[in-house]
Amino acid sequence: MGLLLLIALSFLAVLALLHTFLMGVQTWEHRRFARSRLLNVDRCRPTGRAMVFIPCKGIDVGLEENLSRFFHQDYDNYEITFIVESPWDPACKPIAQAMADHPHRVSHLVVAGRATHCGQKVHNLRTAIQRKVSSDIEFLVFADSDARPGSTWLRAIVGRLGSRAKKIGAVTGYRWLMPTRPSLANHLLYSINSTVATLLGSRRKYPIWGGSWAIRRSTFDEIGLLDAWRGTLSDDLVATTVLRRHGLAVRYEPACMVASPMEGTLREHFQFLRRQYIISRFYVPSLWAGGLVGSLVFNVGWLSILAMLVWAAAAGSWLVLPSLGVALAFYGLNVVRASIRQDLVSLYVPDCQDQLRRASRFDIWLNPLAGFFNAWVMVASGVGRHIRWRNVTYRLQVGGITTIVARSSAGARPPDEARTTPIQPIHWPRLSDENPSDCVERNAA
Repeated sequence: MGLLLLIALSFLAVLALLHTFLMGVQTWEHRRFARSRLLNVDRCRPTGRAMVFIPCKGIDVGLEENLSRFFHQDYDNYEITFIVESPWDPACKPIAQAMADHPHRVSHLVVAGRATHCGQKVHNLRTAIQRKVSSDIEFLVFADSDARPGSTWLRAIVGRLGSRAKKIGAVTGYRWLMPTRPSLANHLLYSINSTVATLLGSRRKYPIWGGSWAIRRSTFDEIGLLDAWRGTLSDDLVATTVLRRHGLAVRYEPACMVASPMEGTLREHFQFLRRQYIISRFYVPSLWAGGLVGSLVFNVGWLSILAMLVWAAAAGSWLVLPSLGVALAFYGLNVVRASIRQDLVSLYVPDCQDQLRRASRFDIWLNPLAGFFNAWVMVASGVGRHIRWRNVTYRLQVGGITTIVARSSAGARPPDEARTTPIQPIHWPRLSDENPSDCVERNAA
């Protein structure tokens, strides 16, 4: 092996070791911050009426349980608004059932109609906010239908907004994935997502995650977020950019980490991750570039260490022992970092430790495989501008402007325009696939 090549590989190996060590420190800091915040969550007693918006499309894994969790929040002063594209959407029936099962909570179901010049989720949110936000609503809270929040979720996210820090523009949580079965594909995605989750902490500037975040209604109006969403695909990253432009911080709240059941094949998870990364490439390119560099440093460094070890062993060089030591140190640092990461399971999803046991062991002992998979997806996300999301194909243009290219009907018969027609509670037990138009809206007393 040439001297210059040996020097280059050594440099990459040292860089990877330093990167892994610093990421380990960040993971430790994340755990410290999460513990601190979760110990104080009971002290949070905010006031002010909140509206929770939950866009839905199709049947997510565990959808019935997910929806039910939003009705059992330890916070009295709130309403829930579900939004669908069409009254024939399969999600309407479980939404209707959840609303009927919880008549004590004011809840609505809004049919937004098809989006034409923006992402369907953005269109749904814009329609619902324009139609359902009354003058007494102080907080706007957003969640995804695949999120399964704990009982203190709403109280914590609203309480953080109500703190004395005037520069807080929004509060965000994140997801802790819950594989429904042990498989290589599910474990890879679980490991990658767990790694991303621990990048959040106590600093003041983070990207919003659209599945669990909140903003004051006054702030939402002042920064013109409703207009900023027009013609875009990403609700959360656009909100992140607009808040930063106004000098407002996005704070991470550990008490707003939500469980998220998931199931899929390797191909499906690849497409899911690539879609997320392509969206970030168009809306927050610096974030995407930072992720790409970090992923390449980790994987190129790991490959460099292995290349040095293989060459030294094959050549009978004295470098075999130093190379082996570096390889073990690198792997050991990753094991320690992953162990700290998986210790968070007892904090975020304590009731699911048995369910996540195999996934946690995979992340601890085989996380380099997830690193390679993630790097592959990151590189693939560097090309292309078309994504497919919930049966709709979008084309992203410079500045994040979105064009709908094609959509799959998936058996739905969408209305020509947005509708919000009242429905009587007596109809709920009789909801059927043959009469989907019954599923439009209810205001529970």
